[in-house]
Amino acid sequence: MPSLPRRRFLHLAAAAALASVVPRAHARAPLRVVASFSILGDWVRQIGGERVRVTTLIGAGEDAHAYAGKPSDAKAVARAHLLVANGLGFDDWFGRLARASGSKAVLMVASEGIHPRSAPLREEHDHGEHNHDDHDHDHHGALDPHAWQNPRNVNFYVSNIAAALSELDPQGRAVYKANLLRYQQALEALDRDYRALFDALPEDARTLITAHDAFGYLADAYGLTLLAAAGVAGESQPSAAALAAIIGQIRQHKVRAVFLESGVDPRLMQQIAKESGARVGEALFSDALSAANGAAPTYLDMMRHNLNALRAALAPTTTETP
Repeated sequence: MPSLPRRRFLHLAAAAALASVVPRAHARAPLRVVASFSILGDWVRQIGGERVRVTTLIGAGEDAHAYAGKPSDAKAVARAHLLVANGLGFDDWFGRLARASGSKAVLMVASEGIHPRSAPLREEHDHGEHNHDDHDHDHHGALDPHAWQNPRNVNFYVSNIAAALSELDPQGRAVYKANLLRYQQALEALDRDYRALFDALPEDARTLITAHDAFGYLADAYGLTLLAAAGVAGESQPSAAALAAIIGQIRQHKVRAVFLESGVDPRLMQQIAKESGARVGEALFSDALSAANGAAPTYLDMMRHNLNALRAALAPTTTETP
């Protein structure tokens, strides 16, 4: 199975090998693309437009930390032209699924080029597959896979996706380039709005308390202090001592709000808020989009929702962005 672990492979790979996956005579037909989870699927749709047909293995609103395979997944992967993985230890099961399905699709790592941050070392975190018939788990180890929480990193994701689509479908290159430029402009606007919010906040309002460590890239990008009630994997629970330490830090630093996350049991954060005196902010989206009729059907919607939730809790006198 071909693999695209680095962007330079997209430009140097033999054209004949790619042509064997997608014959040039049929390049006008939609490319069949399978993405590992909902945010990646959205980027492929945004860049590919009508020239792609996207299947997402972990769908909107589903737990992105765990993958339980379905027979239909192997079928979709086997028929795909392009497989899009996050990398950074988030979806290592994808390569095994592709091999097991006999897929001849190109497998690309969309996060290639991003400088990864280290994951917290206090816990062993699991982002592997949770199949009742298979107890083999993946661990992302020292890397934090949630790179999309920094909008600037998304430039790498969408550029890599555009390059892969252009290699497989040269006739659509102009379309992919135009969609990429349009999306990059939206990312720049998003970054400016995040920066404007956090630059305007006083130091004592720059600490975020969240349910798990999914927002480290956001904190690094905008000069925030991040305290998480659990580890990178949302299913882990803090010990009583860790919980007491977090509550003590909230009181000491006069943290204004703690934030729930979509798809995470709210009771932990409600307990922390009750015992610390902080308010409970609106739920943030971390690693899964909402359904089409929800608050975060796309990545840009997700980040705008989070921005407004942060603003309302940390700087409630300012006006929300549209």
